Amino acid sequence: MATIPVVTVRLEPELRERLDRLAKAQRRSRSYVATEAIREYLKVNEWQILETRKALAEADRDEFASPEDVRRVLKKWTSPKRRGRAR
Repeated sequence: MATIPVVTVRLEPELRERLDRLAKAQRRSRSYVATEAIREYLKVNEWQILETRKALAEADRDEFASPEDVRRVLKKWTSPKRRGRAR
């Protein structure tokens, strides 16, 4: 069986208490909950970085929306019919 490396983190007391409460509520270990939290954090942030890099590459290739495209989308989302739905 492969050994899983141990990582030590310093937590503010309140954060550790919240982690412990959540672990207890889920009937999981503190380590399990922390690992899941880190996994989700990495997933979201890696996605954000990837999408930002894609957007920058598109900008470098001058792949922008035309002024007419922007007007069309703006008109769609700011029409009186749409504004009435927000209420």
